[in-house]
Amino acid sequence: MPDVSRRRALAYAGVVFAVLLLGGKALSARETPSQPAEAAPGGLAIEAEPAPVRKVTVHVVGAVRSPGLYRLNDGSRVDDAIRRAGGETPKAALDLVNLAAPVADGQQVVVPVRTARGLQAPGASTAGASGGPVGRVHLNSATLEELDTLPGVGPVTAQKILDYRTKKGAFGSLDELDAVPGIGPTRLEQLRELLDL
Repeated sequence: MPDVSRRRALAYAGVVFAVLLLGGKALSARETPSQPAEAAPGGLAIEAEPAPVRKVTVHVVGAVRSPGLYRLNDGSRVDDAIRRAGGETPKAALDLVNLAAPVADGQQVVVPVRTARGLQAPGASTAGASGGPVGRVHLNSATLEELDTLPGVGPVTAQKILDYRTKKGAFGSLDELDAVPGIGPTRLEQLRELLDL
């Protein structure tokens, strides 16, 4: 009898040990995912809140279905601005617009109109038969072709003006034109009579 009870006691002890071992493993596995949250200072779980999305306001004009002011997420492109304005009209000259350029707060996005007489941006003057500008050229909405008609401004410098306008936004004064590579103080004085903002 004492031998049997000793065997039973050992069997019971083995079963209890196995149950404790398995239960400990199950409890450990359940707590493992929450351990990173407990590792935060003070024992509190900290969840990162997403940063608020910064917005920019752009003015879309020209050959678009709904010209006007639009708020876009920071990092948006000219293409996004045109889409927000209802998309281009059939007369739009999108091949003259850099759709991939990022937009900046306060920028005017100009979609030129293709007319029977050539290209024209809204509010910009048309070129005369001599190739020179008939009236003043609007610096913030002029196309590459219109800027190219200015004396001393070839297609390369005209593109630099457009690139500067796309990157920095609308010109606040004619004096800012001096910051464009290829236009110095002397050239700026020559152009001052021919430009509007």
